[in-house]
Amino acid sequence: MPELSVTLGALRTSNFSEQRIGERSVKEELRQNLICKLQRGDNLFPGVVGYDDTVVPQIINAVLSRHNFILLGLRGQAKTRIIRMLTMLLDERVPYIAGCEIRDNPYRPICKRCRDLIEAKGDDTPIAWLARDERYVEKLATPDVTIADMIGDIDPIKAARSGQDLSNELTVHYGLLPRANRGVFAINELPDLAGKIQVGLFNIMQEGDVQIKGHPVRLPLDIMLVFTANPEDYTARGKIITPLKDRIGSEIRTHYPLTVEQGLAITRQESWTDRESPVRLETPAHIREVVEQLAFLAREDKKVDKRSGVSQRLPISVLENVLSNAERRALKAGETVAVPRVLDIYAALPSITGKLELEYEGELKGGDNVARELIRAAVGKVYSHYFEGVNVSQIVQWFELGGSLKLDETMNSPAMIAELSKIQGLMDKASALGVGASDPDAVRAAAAEFVLEGLYAHRRISRNEEVGFAAGERKREPPPEGGEGRRPPRRQFN
Repeated sequence: MPELSVTLGALRTSNFSEQRIGERSVKEELRQNLICKLQRGDNLFPGVVGYDDTVVPQIINAVLSRHNFILLGLRGQAKTRIIRMLTMLLDERVPYIAGCEIRDNPYRPICKRCRDLIEAKGDDTPIAWLARDERYVEKLATPDVTIADMIGDIDPIKAARSGQDLSNELTVHYGLLPRANRGVFAINELPDLAGKIQVGLFNIMQEGDVQIKGHPVRLPLDIMLVFTANPEDYTARGKIITPLKDRIGSEIRTHYPLTVEQGLAITRQESWTDRESPVRLETPAHIREVVEQLAFLAREDKKVDKRSGVSQRLPISVLENVLSNAERRALKAGETVAVPRVLDIYAALPSITGKLELEYEGELKGGDNVARELIRAAVGKVYSHYFEGVNVSQIVQWFELGGSLKLDETMNSPAMIAELSKIQGLMDKASALGVGASDPDAVRAAAAEFVLEGLYAHRRISRNEEVGFAAGERKREPPPEGGEGRRPPRRQFN
């Protein structure tokens, strides 16, 4: 990289000319860099899965249109991650007048301090440089945020030290928004921001001025504003005032993964499963799929509040907890391999219940019971995928002939294999999961246990706390007409 200029005079003769820096706004900078990335075929938002055909094109359109925009979506839909990645569309470095609180453009200063400095020093005005990461400012909107936090306030100490009158612009202590000048300013959960603060925002956006403690201050900021919000917040906690909504150029809706494959990719990417451990950690594909199906089914369940949503953090946290439970069991048993089982998913209930907002029906049933039902349904769905057309009647018959099997999630793999091998044909069916006799005991035990859990999910066998797995309850056949159980005819009286 060429040597960076340290004075305004040197800057004028460098590649950072007045035409390139002085006349180009942040939105134009984002637009031009985006065009270059599109022409090169770059990945604009690495790590963001499932938005290539939906959200990303709309964000591209907003940036190309030089719009301020808002991302609307439920929790856990990568809204904050996306807006933080906008800095990748900024120049690597840009110059500003050294010591300026609002990172003033050397060619077009807007604050009085920098205008006076250039008038006094001319080409000897000192220049400093901003990295792209320093040009991003983020604020979580809360009801207690004030105009002083966002825009600024009169600083009496600064006025006393400089001998200035309080009405002088030099006495202003700038807030977050001016300090984001020449960069991207993001506000998370916009509806939580008080109405009067939102008024101050759109005044800056449209007119470029604001009143601080009754003193008008002209601030034509060069800034890109992006917001995030939950659609339900418009009625639940607050709302976005109409004039501000009118000044937001694009409203972009985010969503949860549209397919299980997308969800699996996100969970694999974000979960902490590749961890250092004294034991080797292996997570079977069917366990990953059950955990992912759990989130998809929860989003459709009537007992779960759809307005709140089910965050993608749920399968991420559950998978981490499931693997930790398997790791704990392997460490206590002295095994060398830790493989999660369906029993470990039930042991991970604490990572499920806290992420589900329940409707009234769900509250009556209880969070643990709702979570258990979701796990059972998820196991059933994944089981159907792997065992469609597989004959398991021999296993079911073993239970119908009086067999029962109680398994404990703390049971080590050899002991579990010994118990599971009592059931005729069970270990052979693990081949549908790609598991054979040469695989470690922990892998075989997890596969065979999944077969039993799948049969239980499809009600081919039963399970309870006392007995464990047992024969399913047979449906009582209706009594034949005229046989036992038929209601006698009503007696007639004359």
